[in-house]
Amino acid sequence: MQKRIYVAILLFSLAINAKGQELTVPQLSQYIADNPFLMSPTYAGIGDHIKVRLNGLTQWVGIEDAPDTQTLAADARIGNRSGVGMMLYNDSNGYTRQRGARVSFAHHLTLDRYDDIFLSFGISYNFNQFRIDVEQFRENNGQLPADDKATTNHNFDLGVLYRYDKFFFSANAGNVLNKDLSNFNTDIITIEPNKLRNYYVYSGYSISKSKNSKLEIEPSVFFQWFESDGRSVTDLNAKFRFRDFEDYYYVGLTYRFLNDQLGKPLYIAPIAGLKKSNFYFGYSYQVITNEILGYSTGTHVVTVGMDLFQGISNCRCMY
Repeated sequence: MQKRIYVAILLFSLAINAKGQELTVPQLSQYIADNPFLMSPTYAGIGDHIKVRLNGLTQWVGIEDAPDTQTLAADARIGNRSGVGMMLYNDSNGYTRQRGARVSFAHHLTLDRYDDIFLSFGISYNFNQFRIDVEQFRENNGQLPADDKATTNHNFDLGVLYRYDKFFFSANAGNVLNKDLSNFNTDIITIEPNKLRNYYVYSGYSISKSKNSKLEIEPSVFFQWFESDGRSVTDLNAKFRFRDFEDYYYVGLTYRFLNDQLGKPLYIAPIAGLKKSNFYFGYSYQVITNEILGYSTGTHVVTVGMDLFQGISNCRCMY
């Protein structure tokens, strides 16, 4: 077991010592829709099936050219101890476009098979293409941009996940590489941050009256801190899951706020979803509470998915 831990730590060290740029995908309440792999590579391969999730995020409905994001994510078990995953995404925000992919690997260790104590390490390689849609610009003084305004970026995410029975704690670092500013002119370099790292933790606990109880309550918290400017956000989540054998239904609520504005939430989001046989559906409506409320009806998040080839692994650390 010690050898496996050393290998995982070595992978982390190699990623930290490289150079690269950023990957930026809007991360709101998508991870709550039974899809934490979107948030952390450590969840790749946790499950006795191949998990496929298609997610659509439409922000600030009613505002022209508001952010709009689509992601397709899948992860699967490889053997009894490892997992792999991939996410493809497309993001638009006004005249800017982002497309890219994230490829993840996770290794899962069983620390105690009787008390269900597991430790997982995860790493993601991120590929991102950022482009300004110059075709949409109006002609100004008879001239338009002559070249394609696009850059290709590379980066890594790292994570560790600890699970003890129904408790979980995940610590992660996103965009661990400094940004390469060699392609920017001198004026831009003075204002363009080169530290794009952000650190985030996700932790929660599933509460039920008994082992056979149909009702499960899962409070959780998500905290994210950005190194460049010191800002941070927190999600407080509560999820109520009703089980019917292998199927389940859930409702819940997410409360997101800036940590220096505890009483002024960025949004409040009721959530609901279900898993019926191999089919999954989730929905979240984010009620905006700031000045945008007067111009937008809110943000919609829809998730659909399938769980395929159940039973591909019988290791306890898959659950």
